[in-house]
Amino acid sequence: MAAQCCCRKAPGAEAAPARPPPEPPPALDVASASSAQLFRLRHLQLGLELRPEARELAGCLVLELCARRPAPRALVLDAHPALRLHSAAFRRAPAAAAAAAAEPPCAFAFAAPGPGPAPPPPLPAFCEAPGAEPACCPLAFRVDPFTDYGSSLTVTLPPELQEHQPFQVILRYTSTDAPAIWWLDPELTYGSAKPFVFTQGHSVCNRSFFPCFDTPAVKCTYSAVVKAPSGVQVLMSATQSTYVEEEGVYRFHMEHPVPAYLVALVAGDLQPADIGPRSRVWAEPCLLPTATSKLSGAVEQWLSAAERLYGPYLWGRYDIVFLPPSFPIVAMENPCLTFIISSILESDEFLVIDVIHEVAHSWFGNAVTNATWEEMWLSEGLATYAQRRITTETHGAAFTCLETAFRLDALHRQMKLLGEDSPVSKLQVKLEPGVNPSHLMNLFTYEKGYCFVYYLSQLCGDPQRFDDFLRAYVEKYKFTSVVAQDLLDSFLTFFPELKEQSVDCRAGLEFERWLNATGPPLAEPDLSQGSSLTRPVEALFQLWTAEPLDQAAASASAIDISKWRTFQTALFLDRLLDGSPLPQEVVMSLSKCYSSLLDSMNAEIRIRWLQIVVRNDYYPDLHRVRRFLESQMSRMYTIPLYEDLCTGALKSFALEVFYQTQGRLHPNLRRTIQQILSQGLGPGAEPGGPAADSEPGLLLGDEAPGSAISLRDVNVSA
Repeated sequence: MAAQCCCRKAPGAEAAPARPPPEPPPALDVASASSAQLFRLRHLQLGLELRPEARELAGCLVLELCARRPAPRALVLDAHPALRLHSAAFRRAPAAAAAAAAEPPCAFAFAAPGPGPAPPPPLPAFCEAPGAEPACCPLAFRVDPFTDYGSSLTVTLPPELQEHQPFQVILRYTSTDAPAIWWLDPELTYGSAKPFVFTQGHSVCNRSFFPCFDTPAVKCTYSAVVKAPSGVQVLMSATQSTYVEEEGVYRFHMEHPVPAYLVALVAGDLQPADIGPRSRVWAEPCLLPTATSKLSGAVEQWLSAAERLYGPYLWGRYDIVFLPPSFPIVAMENPCLTFIISSILESDEFLVIDVIHEVAHSWFGNAVTNATWEEMWLSEGLATYAQRRITTETHGAAFTCLETAFRLDALHRQMKLLGEDSPVSKLQVKLEPGVNPSHLMNLFTYEKGYCFVYYLSQLCGDPQRFDDFLRAYVEKYKFTSVVAQDLLDSFLTFFPELKEQSVDCRAGLEFERWLNATGPPLAEPDLSQGSSLTRPVEALFQLWTAEPLDQAAASASAIDISKWRTFQTALFLDRLLDGSPLPQEVVMSLSKCYSSLLDSMNAEIRIRWLQIVVRNDYYPDLHRVRRFLESQMSRMYTIPLYEDLCTGALKSFALEVFYQTQGRLHPNLRRTIQQILSQGLGPGAEPGGPAADSEPGLLLGDEAPGSAISLRDVNVSA
């Protein structure tokens, strides 16, 4: 039988299926210098060597791309001054590129670093052209300034590149002093045994980890091979991981598309313990028993509740790694591997809420992602709503309402501080060129976003029907990035009766006001189901602010707060913080009644009481402030106290404590505290060395000194 031309079909054969429409280009992102709209990123492969002694990461990156139009002149990637590019190369995609993109890459042949400056890493095996496959050709590149949080890397491409033609760009680089990569000496860990490193990519830090399209609008699968010092365990946010003993490398593969900021790595003296059929915790050996006992069985309960509400968990495993106190935020929702600060282990209720919030991100934020940083509420507001639906199912409505009241209290506190006309109080914030997107993350992102989602749930009249809508929304948009209009269009399609109502101007829906009006939420949820827990808090606060004090204090001392939930005590202390400075006799009575009791409670309680001590210049309890700061290495428990100390009459006390403790703090945290102390001491002062700007990409805790707002007020997931 004669061979047939491939452009014709055999007689009687069925017509070939129509080619699917081209994938639309990603949304524009002013925080990205990249040319992401001109290319489709199919897969990225990372080859990394961790060099903790030099605080350096050596890398080889392979980007597998297709051009969206013929003959693009250059590929522009987000980068950072911390990245030193050694070479760029081009390779036409091998014939088996599609298959290779679905498999983990092969291992490296790393050169052992010798004395002096470390050489650039050799190309890993997957960067070499095998056999008859096309060879690499070098490419010209240049790095240009972009913003204070990144650079642009322009790589010149061959002129004959065709539309939709797969190709690879291969980059070799080293990264030193990168905002995304946190190196810890052994003494900054709990065990003080081995060096530790972790990455934190949200929002725009991962461009200092590897060159990329650093925008949430672009997602791709990834693979990685990592070489680390002997005895150091390496983990990544990936669906598959193996250790190849004979090669001494870890291999990872993420089979689902994720944005660049969710590529995460941690390495250190970490050991695992199973806590459920698809979950384990990783922690330093001395922390592992505590982490296991607090979460064993619970994570599976939360995952199962989330699945009943929003559909299957898509990521395979849900593991948690507890990081040393230097971790700059509370938790990060890296797929398959939540990062969480170990300091939170002593505060059970905060631990529960923080982990459930990260579980909720598996659906809202990771599976369906905000396409621009201007609409971060699409991840955080929906995740907060889902978190509270999960806690209602697993811990009851009263507890959920208490936690919500606590967070909304903090929202109103921030509202008073910023003013109702503040542009950052909008849900849909305009990101100006050059502004770090991290500065848009605040309580409005979480709590005003939550209130808007709650409003949508009330419009349909049935929380269960709204759960069904969110399940359909995730199914439709999973592994993609969306804008607010996608959510609202889907909502009105799912509830056609509301779509009809929306065209009636007399009963129109208020989407536009919710998204673009400044100020507090237009409506807040009914929290009456939590009144059994919130009423005692309000009553006790009223007693302490009533007159005559002697009678009020006697009545107040009869209330045993040792039996309260953590969120009740924290809410009570926050109310006292809002009223500070208090009359000195009130502070004396509060100290007599509560100081010893609160001193035995968890850090979330203690820091609030100590802020009351500092804001009221209550010297008899200053020794407790000193002891607390001497024992804390966490940003979330040090920055708020140093800010308060430097706005009052206790600057010299703050300096003295800092001199004694600075050696135990991470250099980034040390620089931030130096900046606070220098501002408090006036021009020219240099406590502990020259003051420096706080680390890029971190803002929570940057709020005005003296406010009751800090990063501990926010359920930080980024």
